[in-house]
Amino acid sequence: MRNKRAACGLLVSLIGAMALSGCNTVPKRDYDAALMEATQLRDDLAAAEERLAACNTRSADLEQELLVARGEIDRLNASPVASTGFENISGTSVSGRGSDIVVNVAGDVLFDSGRVTLKRDSKTTLDRIAGVIQSQYSGNTIRVEGYTDGDPIVKSEWKTNERLSAERAMAVEAYLVGRGVPGDRIYAAAFGDAKQRSSKSQSRRVEIVILGS
Repeated sequence: MRNKRAACGLLVSLIGAMALSGCNTVPKRDYDAALMEATQLRDDLAAAEERLAACNTRSADLEQELLVARGEIDRLNASPVASTGFENISGTSVSGRGSDIVVNVAGDVLFDSGRVTLKRDSKTTLDRIAGVIQSQYSGNTIRVEGYTDGDPIVKSEWKTNERLSAERAMAVEAYLVGRGVPGDRIYAAAFGDAKQRSSKSQSRRVEIVILGS
């Protein structure tokens, strides 16, 4: 398309030069041929730009369909679990992953955009999670998984989504350890935007996974 745009501009410039130099110095046949070619190039360029716009629209639609499909896969893979003790904790949802228990905490509950410092209100949620771990899962290993949406890093100091997700996972890990979860039974893992959900807000999350035997 760039070549067509450049060629079209060159022809328009050439026709303008022909017009300024006077019709007596340029055969009318050549002038008409150049004008016709410029018109055709303009039509081709307009058609190409329309096709590009349609492709961009289709690409955006496919990206949204992919996010929805990923969300459906996550839903199907997340098996229901019996009472775990984590139910009814604000800002969380609980599901099963094989023999593991997954406590999903919304990223917007835990952190401000682009930040890795826990919100004050989020600590109530994490305090309750820590209490359940200590009372019911003190012998289990805990993996804290950090996730982000797919938007590229623009303003924050974190150069990649993976780094941002790592810092957030480690912030949650450190808080839980500070609330009595044994440090030798908990570790953090970063996934960045590798496992997006059906929406950006759902993709931004920390999953506290109680590993089964």
